[in-house]
Amino acid sequence: MTPKEMMNMNEGFDLQAYLTECVEQLMTDILKATFRNPRKSAYMAKFTLAARSAAVKRERAEASGEHIPTFLIASITSQCNLHCAGCYSRCNHATVDGEPVRQLTGTEWARVFDEAEELGVSFILLAGGEPMLRRDVIEEAGKKQNILFPVFTNGTFMDKKYFDLLDRSRNLIPILSIEGEKETTDARRGSGVYDRLVSNMDELQQRGMIFGASVTVTTQNIQEVTSDVFLKRLSDKGCKAVIFVEYVPVSDDSIELAPGDKEREYLKNRIDCLRNEHSEMVYISFPGDEKETGGCVAAGRGFFHINSHGGAEPCPFSPYSDINVRDTSLREAINSRLFRELRDGGYLLEDHIGGCTLFEKRHQVEKIIAEGKAQTNIG
Repeated sequence: MTPKEMMNMNEGFDLQAYLTECVEQLMTDILKATFRNPRKSAYMAKFTLAARSAAVKRERAEASGEHIPTFLIASITSQCNLHCAGCYSRCNHATVDGEPVRQLTGTEWARVFDEAEELGVSFILLAGGEPMLRRDVIEEAGKKQNILFPVFTNGTFMDKKYFDLLDRSRNLIPILSIEGEKETTDARRGSGVYDRLVSNMDELQQRGMIFGASVTVTTQNIQEVTSDVFLKRLSDKGCKAVIFVEYVPVSDDSIELAPGDKEREYLKNRIDCLRNEHSEMVYISFPGDEKETGGCVAAGRGFFHINSHGGAEPCPFSPYSDINVRDTSLREAINSRLFRELRDGGYLLEDHIGGCTLFEKRHQVEKIIAEGKAQTNIG
C-alpha cells in the first residue's frame, strides 16, 4: 500500500507503517539521485539495509504496545555565532552567544546515539545553535554508521578538518541553511553568509559528497525559494535534497510572516510538481508533509527533540520538557508524561498557523507541565 493510499483511508490509519514506507521511499529517491557516484550510492545502499533492520525493531516494539519514532532531533549545542532575523531559538532564549553551561558531553551524546540505534531510530537530525561548534559530538555521530545524521548548519564553521570528517563518514549529511538568493540570505543571516555557503557547496561537490539545503519559507520569500532558477542553482551545485520549513512565529507580531492557507496550497502544489518533474533532488516539506500522517508528528509520534542540556521536548519549536536523558533512558524519555498527554489528548491533530501546531497551544502545554510538577510534589 502506498503512502497516498494510506492517507486516503478514513479508518485504521497506521502512522508507523506510513513513516516506514516514507523512509524507504526517501532512500530510493536518494539512491536515484546519487547513482552516478559509486561511493555515495554504495553507502546509501548499505544504509537502506540498516534502515530496514531498524524498521523491523520498531514493528516488533509496536506489536508489543510500544511506539518508537523513526526520527530524533538532537540540538547538540545552544551556542551560535549568527543572529538571524526572527530566530525562534533566540526568541525562546534557547540559543546564546557564549559557551553553554552543563550541556551534554560528547560521551553522553554517544550514549544517546547508542540507545537510539538499539531502539530502531534511523535518522538523528543534528541541530543547534550551530552544531558544528561541537566537533566532538559530530565525530561520535560519524561512528554510528547505521544511523543517518543530517547536520543542519549555517555553514560558517566548515573547514578542511570538517570536510575531511564528512568525507570519511558518509552517514553525516550537511544540510546548509539558505534563505534564497544572495540578497535574501544575507539580509536574514548576515553579510557574506551566502558566499560562504556557495564556497562550501563547491567544495562538497568537488569531493563528490551528498548535501542538502534547508529553507525557511515565509510569506516574503516563498516565490523565490520555490522558483526554477533558485532550485536549479542548488541542483547544479550538487544539492540532493531541499527541506522547506514553514516559518514559525516567534511572537504575535511576526505571525504575518507565517504562510497561510493560500501559501500552503501553493507550496504543496509546487512541491508535487517538483517531485514529478525534477526528481534529481528530494523535496521535503515541514509541516506540509505531516498532514499526510494525520497531524503533527512531534512528541514521539514521528520524532521528538533533545535539547543541548538533555531535556526531551516535543520539538525544537515547542521548548517544554518534563524529563532529561541525563537522568533517564531514551526509552523512558519517549514515554514521558508530557509526550503521552500530547499524543493521547488530541493536541497534535488540529491545523495550525506556521510550522508548529504547539505554538498556538503553548499555554496548554505549559499547563500540562505545571500539573505534572504539582502531582510530583504531592507524591
